[in-house]
Formats: sequence, structure tokens, C-alpha cells
Amino acid sequence: MATQLDYHAMREIFTRFQEAEPEPEGELHHVNAFTLVVAVALSAQATDAGVNRATAELFKVADTPEKMLALGEEGLIGHIKTIGLYRNKAKNVMKLSRILVDDYGGEVPNSRAALQSLPGVGRKTANVVLNMWWQYPAQAVDTHIFRVGNRTGICPGKDVNAVERAIEDHVPVDFQRHAHHWLILHGRYTCKARKPMCPACLIRDLCQFEEKTL
Repeated sequence: MATQLDYHAMREIFTRFQEAEPEPEGELHHVNAFTLVVAVALSAQATDAGVNRATAELFKVADTPEKMLALGEEGLIGHIKTIGLYRNKAKNVMKLSRILVDDYGGEVPNSRAALQSLPGVGRKTANVVLNMWWQYPAQAVDTHIFRVGNRTGICPGKDVNAVERAIEDHVPVDFQRHAHHWLILHGRYTCKARKPMCPACLIRDLCQFEEKTL
């Protein structure tokens, strides 16, 4: 695990990320808060591209919890059976749709606790929804961020909670809203797990990774 980079290095790193991609966006397709919750819940142990293929037709017919309940579990499975763990995910989507209708008037709540009370919605999913839909600076730590944070020294930590706290504590406030997207995209396309593309890396001179592929 790398040691935590200091304030000046952190500011320089995120300045470079911002200059390269001023408004980074998540790659899961959605049309409203409900479809975002569903898409993120479906993305566990699946790729964003795979989820987008499955939801392209689904969200045309079920973009509200009421419509999802009308579609039914088997109808939902017909759309998402190409996604891993689709049966369990379908059950969770139907349960959370019922809760949203019965307890929240069909609207998606915007507190982390309320979101996490929904079946299939953990802290990471809740943070993604809070960030992407409500522009709250929540930090959703996935495998990419965990790897990048510990390799580089941007946000080292022994577990996802420690990495999340490191982002909140050390990333300058003016970069917080987009921080997790910059880190995810950096991990997905540059700081890859097996063959990091260090020669093309914007922050290679500041990164503490000892096994750079230069």
C-alpha cells in the first residue's frame, strides 16, 4: 500500500484530471432516479456495457417502480438474463419497486440511509445515486478506485470504507463531486489491473506505484 500523498500532490493530480475531463460522467444509462437505482443495482459483478445492453429495452417499458411492478419478475428476467446473478437481482428490483410505491409515493429517496434500506442497495450503490442524480459529493468506491487509490497514494486504505474516508479527507473540496468518476475512469482505461498504461498516464510523475510500466 502506498503512503497518502500530500495536499499539493493531490491538488495537482485532480487539476490534471479536471483539465483532461472537466465533466466526467458515469457510464450506466438511465433516464431518471429510479432507472439509475436499478442500473446500479444490476451492475454488481457485471460490466456497465453489459447492463446498458440489457436495460436499453427494459427502460422503454419500465422506467418507474409502478411500471416495473406491472412488468413482473418474469418479465424483468426476460430483459436481464444476460447479466450475472439475474434471478436474485430481479427479486431485489421487484422488492425495491414495491417499497418505493408503498413507502415513498413512487419516488426515490435521497438520503443514504433510506437508499440503503432498499433491497439490493448497498453503500456503494447509494453513493453512486446520490452523486450522479443529486450531485452530492458521495464517493462510491469500486474495485477500480480501490486499486488506483492504493497504487498511487491518492486514497490508500485497507478496505473500501478506509478508501472512501481517504477521498473525503484528502481530496480538495472543489474536486470532491467528480472525484470518484475521475478515479473510476482512470482505473478502467489507464491504471488497469494487469497492464497499467503508465506511459500514457497523466499523473505518472506523482504516482507512487513501484512497478510502473515505463
